[in-house]
Amino acid sequence: MTDIAAGSVSRPPAAQTGVVGWLRQNLFSNWFNCALTFLALYVIVVGGKALVDWALLDATFVGTFEDCRKGTGACWAVVAEKRHFMLFGTYPYEEAWRPAAATALFIVTLLVSTRRSLWGRPLMIGWIASFIVMGVLMRGGVLGLTPVTTENWGGLPLTLMLSSIGIIAAFPLGLVLALGRRSTMPIIKALSVAFIELVRGVPLISVLFMASVMFPLFLPEGVTIDKLLRAQVGIIMFAAAYIAEAVRGGLQAVPKGQFEAADALGLSYWKSMRLIILPQALRIVIPPLVGIFIGMFKDTSLVLIIGLYDLLNAVRTSINDPNWRAFGTEAYIFAAAVFFVFCYFMSKYSQYLERLLAAGRNR
Repeated sequence: MTDIAAGSVSRPPAAQTGVVGWLRQNLFSNWFNCALTFLALYVIVVGGKALVDWALLDATFVGTFEDCRKGTGACWAVVAEKRHFMLFGTYPYEEAWRPAAATALFIVTLLVSTRRSLWGRPLMIGWIASFIVMGVLMRGGVLGLTPVTTENWGGLPLTLMLSSIGIIAAFPLGLVLALGRRSTMPIIKALSVAFIELVRGVPLISVLFMASVMFPLFLPEGVTIDKLLRAQVGIIMFAAAYIAEAVRGGLQAVPKGQFEAADALGLSYWKSMRLIILPQALRIVIPPLVGIFIGMFKDTSLVLIIGLYDLLNAVRTSINDPNWRAFGTEAYIFAAAVFFVFCYFMSKYSQYLERLLAAGRNR
């Protein structure tokens, strides 16, 4: 008792704390864990060395397909040789600066949007302006730019435009559908349920097929709609149905007392939803919403069925060249790396939002 009062409490052994303690507890707690740890280290060292040799030390970064065939490592020269088609599809080579500028503008706008202090009407106007500028750059026909039809759009810009416009337009539609499904008005509820269940009951490829092949059959003779627009509408409808179900789960998770408190304050239905209920519901469903966004970003590769070449399909087509066909692995790794960067960014930013919005809730 005297020692404790004097502040002479003995510390735990060093072998039980810090890095050493963590290693003993998690990796070397018994003979079986020790064996698994050493086996994993062996696989990592051997496999890592082989991967580094193939991807970096013995790789060919610049050269022709003949140089790649002479080498023993990866052929990253295929990315340098086919970079235009991989990134921009069949867009005219001499106008490649336009899709590159459109992609750069999108990325800059996206990075600016990560600052919560900038959220508001000006940022919304900035997004609208960015999409207009991107459309002008891609399509041309004004300001002396050569016209380029949407049939020649492809690669990374097409993937970004389809996914971003689809997500942005589907989000408010999904909110309305979620509220409609919980509505007490039978017709509104029935229509919302029918739309959600019908769209969620079929794969995205079916929606795109119907938008591309079947929808034009119902149009008057001589009337056509751009297939890119049809694909965009199909993606919006598909994403909205899934967003609606995620938001509905968030609405059900909000305590009933919050609804009663809003009614006690005399707020109208839309004010209570906008100011009290929806902010709490959306904070709850950030993880599933981001999962939907990431899924939609990757599912844009299905637009191949209607003749559009997103990033993945452009990469797949670029290696049809007989000279470079043997190096498809490197091309697919490049495409995977691009998808990973954007998906990882969305995942980490969603975690940041969760921490930011949860700060102070339990104080």
